[in-house]
Amino acid sequence: MTGETPVYSGPDICALSAVEVVDMLRRREVSPDELIAASQTRHAQTDPAINAMPTPCFDRARKAARALSPPSETRGALHGLPVGIKDLTAVAGVRSTWGTPALADYVPEASDPLVELIERRGGLVIGKTNTPEFGAGANTFNAIFGATRNPHDTRLNPAGSSGGAAAGLAVGQTWLSHGSDHGGSLRTPAAYCGVVGLRPSPGLVAGGPAQAGYITEGVQGPMARSVTDLALFLDTMTGFDPRYPLSYPADPAPYRDAVTRAEPADLRIGYMPDLSGESAVDPEMRFHIDAAMSRLSAAGASVDIVTPDLSGMRRAYYVQRGLLWATLMRDIEPEIRAGFKPTLEGNLRDGLALTMDDIIDSQLIRSRLYDAVQGVFAHVDVLACPVVGTMPHKVEEEWVRRINGKELSFYMDWLDCGFLATVLGLPALSVPAGRDAAGIPVGLQLVGKPRGERDLLAAARAVEMVFGGPLPVIDPVIRHA
Repeated sequence: MTGETPVYSGPDICALSAVEVVDMLRRREVSPDELIAASQTRHAQTDPAINAMPTPCFDRARKAARALSPPSETRGALHGLPVGIKDLTAVAGVRSTWGTPALADYVPEASDPLVELIERRGGLVIGKTNTPEFGAGANTFNAIFGATRNPHDTRLNPAGSSGGAAAGLAVGQTWLSHGSDHGGSLRTPAAYCGVVGLRPSPGLVAGGPAQAGYITEGVQGPMARSVTDLALFLDTMTGFDPRYPLSYPADPAPYRDAVTRAEPADLRIGYMPDLSGESAVDPEMRFHIDAAMSRLSAAGASVDIVTPDLSGMRRAYYVQRGLLWATLMRDIEPEIRAGFKPTLEGNLRDGLALTMDDIIDSQLIRSRLYDAVQGVFAHVDVLACPVVGTMPHKVEEEWVRRINGKELSFYMDWLDCGFLATVLGLPALSVPAGRDAAGIPVGLQLVGKPRGERDLLAAARAVEMVFGGPLPVIDPVIRHA
């Protein structure tokens, strides 16, 4: 990159926003086939360095492009825009592995309903993005495809479990990419790769494992390079689907309209530096997030430190996580379970060992925390906190074992800044808020009010404006240990 004008080794159109390219598609100034070709070129240029999308399906996308309906004004219509789908979600006729050895060659006959919806609204699936095995963990690697690397420094972890999606967006392989989130699987990769990732309210985006239809903690959501693009993709992904019992209709007004009313000076922020002492945050991350709050305050936002009683948050999260894994995996085929990595097998065992008291206590804690946070929301528009307690570590380090002098005992402990939104069913996102001295992006987590996606998107756009807009597409920064 030189000066203020980005220089790309790939097609210039890959650096444009999704909104710009969709408008070009609508006006027939570019064709879907041209975009597929641009994505394919960019993938060839960048994926050897970062391993973001190990299963491309460009020919399938070209076939789908030939069957597209004429451009329309349907809300969220993508008109032939290429998108990525995380390899935890089935795409008909495309190798879909869930990152587990026993499914290495599995090719589903039918797509997940969310993929069907995205394709019905004009999205063209160009590939499956890399993920840890069954999405367990925030370092994106598996025994089939290996590790994904951070495009800002290939020695580093891009986080997970939507690490392939975030890394591919950062280098311009796709304009939009699908992800999923339980303990920060959308938010942490977005933070580490300098993109935007939204964990929606449970039920707003239908999709995911059918056997976990009543589980509220695992959700599907959009990832993009800007808040405006994110809002467009949220419009694409939302809508009632009776196949999912928690599904409910989207807001009548397009989410894309919400970002047009963003104004930093109108924003009231409740800042939780370490979630009332419940989360592990190292001094470097605290420095970066404090600096972000200072910049927002200087831009006219109201920033006040808030300290609701969040005691028990971690316990409630881990119980709900155990319930998810027990629900998903208790009856799984033995030959699939036999190949689980140790942390995944541990998740399942923990879930199966839960007692009724564990479950009751988690529900009591969640209700108490919800009331405490609602008390704060009476005075602020959005909560702000770190996405994760530390900057990226080396890609070979599966999980962080020490933060701010505190020894961590479980592979998810270092992600506990992301637990609050999951436990309470609140929408939350990561938006870039500066860089560290080495140029690695810093993500700021914003947590919205119940079903408050519109106000949350407006707040994220206000943050984006203060920090100079979305980060540009980059070429991978290849560094060796």
